Amino acid sequence: MNVRRVVTGHNAEGKSVVASDEEVEPVTVSLIPGIEFHRLWGADAPPSFPDEGSQPAHTLYFPPVGGFRFGVCSVPPATSATAPDAIDLPAALAELEEKLPGMAAHMEPDGPMHTTATVDYQYVLEGEVVLELDDGAEVTLRQGDTVVQNGTRHTWHNRGETTARLIVVMVGANHSKVPTT
Repeated sequence: MNVRRVVTGHNAEGKSVVASDEEVEPVTVSLIPGIEFHRLWGADAPPSFPDEGSQPAHTLYFPPVGGFRFGVCSVPPATSATAPDAIDLPAALAELEEKLPGMAAHMEPDGPMHTTATVDYQYVLEGEVVLELDDGAEVTLRQGDTVVQNGTRHTWHNRGETTARLIVVMVGANHSKVPTT
């Protein structure tokens, strides 16, 4: 699935203009098969206006304090997304770092749980996902539901039959238990 991104900006006279209108292809990685990340917008610092509407500089997947990210994440049903039997782990980790820089540093080596120094706002567009926290608590989120993730250790599951799609906004925050990268 591609996502259309329309971006506004300002011309030399300060008038609003459409700066770009394009399809954004998803980022996929072999280490987490079936999941698609549409990296739509982000910055590592607060924006200043007027501007011409070009994408601000940002490198890491998760934003630093003062930064933000905006995207769509598609999570396939667990039954449809399986890793290959034989995976070249060093190559898969290198691919993850290339396509989603800094993500691997937040993932726990023995599973999908992770903690980030961000406040995450998620809105379920379609499907159903389960948010699991480190105490084993689980919350099922369906179309129209939202969650505010306050730097907690968590993971996501799709135990349903269809792909779940979530709008994700991440805002960089201070977190005493997550080192800055």
